[in-house]
Amino acid sequence: MPVREVLKMGDPRLLERSAPVEAFGTRALDALLRDMFDTMRALDGAGLAAPQIGVGLRVVIFGFARNARYPEAEAVPETVLINPELTPLSDDMEDGWEGCLSVPGLRGVVPRYRKLRYRGFDAAGHAIDRCVEGFHARVVQHEVDHLDGILYPMRIRDLRRFGFTETLFPGAPAGDD
Repeated sequence: MPVREVLKMGDPRLLERSAPVEAFGTRALDALLRDMFDTMRALDGAGLAAPQIGVGLRVVIFGFARNARYPEAEAVPETVLINPELTPLSDDMEDGWEGCLSVPGLRGVVPRYRKLRYRGFDAAGHAIDRCVEGFHARVVQHEVDHLDGILYPMRIRDLRRFGFTETLFPGAPAGDD
């Protein structure tokens, strides 16, 4: 399947709230997911949300065994998460550097819940219910934000910790999600 163009910050479609998926196991949904995985892998991302490729549905994908852009990150299981619901498991927040395929070349420190439960559905409509923490929790929160029209720079508390990857981390990979 084709690698899709990723919308960039400034495109108004990235600021819209996405609609729930109502039909599972369809050819259209399967084709969307193939395109999303092909796009994420081609760009070496950690995750991707449907709105990032111009599809206003509540669909995210994420996961990797190893990611060159996040060499210190633990593996995250490859996941399709449709119509997600997030529930923080504590008030414990953790600051961490994030990047985004829709905000290329930039990184910023974003506070996220350290532990959370996510629920939703896979491509066939089977329920998913996981409790996660650390980088896995960060990736899920980042991707689900896209479904509500939120880009990570909107969550940055201190703009002194936001800038171009090549300046902040000379010689490091780009680190876009």
